[in-house]
Amino acid sequence: DLTPPAGNIKAAVEKSLPLLTAAARGSMEKRERCFTCHNQGLPIMALAAAQSRGFKIDADELAKQLKFTADFLDKNRTNYVAGKGQGGQTDTAGYALWALENGGWKPNGTTAAVSEYLLLWQRDLEHWRPQSRRPPTEQSLFTSTHAALRGLKTFGTPEQRERIRQRTEQVRAWLLKTPAQDNEDRVFRLRALHIAGAAEPDVSKAAQELLQTQRADGGWAQLAGMETDSYATSTALVALHQAGGLATTDETYRKGLRYLLEKQLADGSWLVTSRSKPIQSYYESGYPHGTNQFISISAASWATTALALSLPKVR
Repeated sequence: DLTPPAGNIKAAVEKSLPLLTAAARGSMEKRERCFTCHNQGLPIMALAAAQSRGFKIDADELAKQLKFTADFLDKNRTNYVAGKGQGGQTDTAGYALWALENGGWKPNGTTAAVSEYLLLWQRDLEHWRPQSRRPPTEQSLFTSTHAALRGLKTFGTPEQRERIRQRTEQVRAWLLKTPAQDNEDRVFRLRALHIAGAAEPDVSKAAQELLQTQRADGGWAQLAGMETDSYATSTALVALHQAGGLATTDETYRKGLRYLLEKQLADGSWLVTSRSKPIQSYYESGYPHGTNQFISISAASWATTALALSLPKVR
């Protein structure tokens, strides 16, 4: 039996949560005006997933992170209505809305303004695209497209519904005809097809493409020529489960979990080596691994989520 014991999974999640919480707080304090996908968006996802599985999290810190995210969007509200956005454009706005969705945030005037921006921004394109190239998290057209579509689906207003429907149809046609090139593409093409309401055989085919790239060690790699790593592995697992309908009891998922448990370090962190060129001034957020901390905290957030999702939900 390949199933890792539930006790091992619980211990791994419990070890990871304090680091994610501390680094989200550290980033908020160091970059007080700026929401980040890696130090707010993804840790919020992991904390919410863990909480839904009965883990004791720092609920006050989660509430602060959500308010910080909402305030960040609020400050840019006039820009959103004008279709102008903020630094990081689609990815930042989309991930911020996704963070609010994970935290159970209620739609309001600001989320409506962000939805309006997503409808206006890059509307001459068949998809959305990122502003900068910081692989793997910020370079895929599919990642940006998923972030925007998800935000519109969750926070779009009744007045925007018809335009959202038209935009979704346009984007779905692009998704169906555009092949994925690497793991990030495969993960977010699957997620975007699912959000866009593509036909079941199309979603299933995208899931199969991702499934077929699992390696013998149970993990996935960012690129064909790279080693397997925890970021590629955990993003693949969560997408296969949430968008591809793969059960967490499936052998594929269990092999992936085993890989993640083996790769967790003694301090509760995961290490992934960065392959993007820094575009912002460096700062220590409180997550380990120095110049690799931002991709590592992203990997850890996804890994914690993948592990937590394999445990039963609690009321």
